[in-house]
Amino acid sequence: MYKVFVNDSLIILTDSLPKQNKLPVYLFEGLCVEDFLQKIIANPTIEVFLLCTNLEQSSALFFENFKMITAGGGLVLNPQKEILFIYRNDTWDLPKGMVEKEESIDATALREVAEECGIESLSIDQFLITTYHYFYRNEKCLKKTHWFLMHSNFEGILKPQEEEGITQVVFKDKTATLKALQNSYANIKLVYNKYLDLQGYN
Repeated sequence: MYKVFVNDSLIILTDSLPKQNKLPVYLFEGLCVEDFLQKIIANPTIEVFLLCTNLEQSSALFFENFKMITAGGGLVLNPQKEILFIYRNDTWDLPKGMVEKEESIDATALREVAEECGIESLSIDQFLITTYHYFYRNEKCLKKTHWFLMHSNFEGILKPQEEEGITQVVFKDKTATLKALQNSYANIKLVYNKYLDLQGYN
């Protein structure tokens, strides 16, 4: 299964449907991806299934319609199990950024978190999830972000990377995290839910 976010709308590429499915279903075979994408863009917050006979083959064909941008990011915990958030474009987000030439994805994630947040003593605990987010920048693009669960014992002053439009960097406890997620992106909520799954909270 692949989940592709178009703003807050969600396309679920799958080769099987839930028994109690109430979401719209489209068949991938014979689908015009351009027309389908425009339909999704015109219907904010819609969720649909894109049913594939061969998931890996069909997803590869689907992704060929976009320029793929690879990125790495982190859900960072401090010793108090608080989560590190950045504030950019009036929205709470998790730190992430694009991979550089010949850079491994885990190195990208560590570097981007450090740069965007001014934080040190970062370490990766484990891989979390890969998310896909559509955006348009002179052409149709998909940002494929590999997320890692990280820890840091850093006790210094966090410094937002202002040249990247980040105005705040802060660790949030559970209550503050849930409030921040109300003003965040759908794929960030997916990352958080994956973290909860791994902790046995969901």
